[in-house]
Amino acid sequence: MKNFVLLSEKSWHNNLFDELRLRKGENWIQIKSKEEFTSTHLLKVKPEKIFIPHWSYIIPQEIWNRYTCVVFHMTDLPFGRGGSPLQNLIVRGIENTKITALKVNGGIDTGDVYIKSELNLSGTAQEIFKRSIPIIKAMIFSIIDNKLKPFPQNGKVVEFVRRKPEQSNIAELKNLTEIHNYIRMLDCDGYPKAFIETPHFRLEFTKSKVTSSNSLNANVRFIKK
Repeated sequence: MKNFVLLSEKSWHNNLFDELRLRKGENWIQIKSKEEFTSTHLLKVKPEKIFIPHWSYIIPQEIWNRYTCVVFHMTDLPFGRGGSPLQNLIVRGIENTKITALKVNGGIDTGDVYIKSELNLSGTAQEIFKRSIPIIKAMIFSIIDNKLKPFPQNGKVVEFVRRKPEQSNIAELKNLTEIHNYIRMLDCDGYPKAFIETPHFRLEFTKSKVTSSNSLNANVRFIKK
């Protein structure tokens, strides 16, 4: 029986793991934290492949050298190498993307590609991530069942820079589309929310909905400094 690992720190991938572990003839192990993701632990597991739908840390070389690590990146690589892919796509006005399954190597999103699948970017970040789950599941099935071999990336390289929390400030934005996109692209558990600051409060925004050409509604949370 072959062992496989699903590596993600996000709770919305728990259901994905539950579905993967139903596959016959395979033993699936879920790793959720950096503390669990060690060479010592993996030596006991001896995984055939490690599938990574969401991970915020660098994969150590000693791990990707020994095991086949497959990460799912939310851009049509080599376009969009780097951090914060979802947010960088939305701020560029991109409405549809591809999820790229690639083999981890020593570069940042430079590895060979197994498969790509379409993904729509409407809705909140939380909705988009949840929408990606059945797509990633199908990609995992295809990689295993069809014994896919990765191929080199091809095309113009465009690199993204990981966004910083202070870039979530919407005070200087000049149109409603920008404001709506900022709010929705950060509307997800674990992400710094779009905000405005006053001398005494920080206002954080979620659940943006455009109501007309010149207005939108959103929930706001006041946090006293």
